[in-house]
Order: sequence, then structure tokens, then C-alpha cells
Amino acid sequence: MANELPLAQEYEEFLGELKERIRQAQVQAALAVNRELILLYWQIGRDILWRQQQQGWGAKVIERLAADLRKAFPEIKGFSSRNLKYMRAFAEAYPDEQFVQAPLAQITWYHNIALMEKLKLTEERKWYAYKAIEQGWSRNILVHQIESGLYHRQGKSVTNFDRTLPKPQSELAQQIIKDPYNFDFLSLGKAAKSAI
Repeated sequence: MANELPLAQEYEEFLGELKERIRQAQVQAALAVNRELILLYWQIGRDILWRQQQQGWGAKVIERLAADLRKAFPEIKGFSSRNLKYMRAFAEAYPDEQFVQAPLAQITWYHNIALMEKLKLTEERKWYAYKAIEQGWSRNILVHQIESGLYHRQGKSVTNFDRTLPKPQSELAQQIIKDPYNFDFLSLGKAAKSAI
């Protein structure tokens, strides 16, 4: 009968392994949702920008799009006119879809907005995006590092940060998992938010 019950130490090790696997899966799922959301925002911004440049659409189209998208997707809060303007600026700042899919899709929308608002040079934005991924920075830490001039203190070299994923316990991973834009995008609502 004693052999049927797992030894306490073996059980605790197994439980620890399962917990780590679950946390890793949560981060991977959140990263996948975040990646799709960031790419969608970039595509929307690109399409707005193109229509404004090629077809002469004015700024008022953003207000109308916001109203129509909110009507079509009332459970998703990411379609305000302000956010659509950020999407347009995002696409204008980063015309390369590959770059958007690599580092920028690994950080939250709030991180990307902070990069656009705080930095003018693309090279600096890229450097901070890679650093945020490597270090697992929250948006607040990212803003602090930008404001303290870390880029100018540590050098301008870009490394292989694109192969680094945030660790489940990092602030970036926690923000990606709890990002309200991700929950709204998936139409999961309050029940999912309160479960975390």
C-alpha cells in the first residue's frame, strides 16, 4: 500500500515541474495573443495611412472608423479614435512588418506607445525594445530607462535579444499576461481578468 502513494519529495518535485510547465504555457499563449494583436494594430494603422496618402482620406475618417468598429465589436476597447491614431503612427514609424513581428510583437501595446511617445529615433526605439525583452522590463521600468538615458550610457550596439523570450516571472511577462487589450481582443471579459 505504501508504494501506491508517491513519496512526498517526488510528489513536490513533480508538482513543481507541472507548475513551471503551466506558467511557460501561459506566457507562450499570452505572447501569441500579443503578437497577433500588435500585428493587427500595425496592419490597421498601415491601411489607414495608405488610404490617407493614396486616396486622400482626411483625419475625420479615423473618428468614423472608431465609431463603426466600436459598434461592430463593443466588447473590444482598443478601437477608440485615439488608439486608431496610435496605430497609424505605429505603422508610419515602423514600415517594416518583419521588425514589427520580431521584437515589437514581444512587448505590450503600452510599451510600444511609450517608445513612440518618448523617442524620435528608430535606432533608439529598437534598442530599448530589445532591452525590454531581454530584461523583462515593465512599461514603467522602460520609461524610467528611457528618461535616465540608458541608451547613451550603455552604447548603441544591438545584440541577439530577438532570440530571448521574457521569463514567466519577469514584469514584462506578467504585463503581457494581464494586458487588458489582449483580454478585450479575445472577448474574454471580466471573468478571465479576475481569474489571474
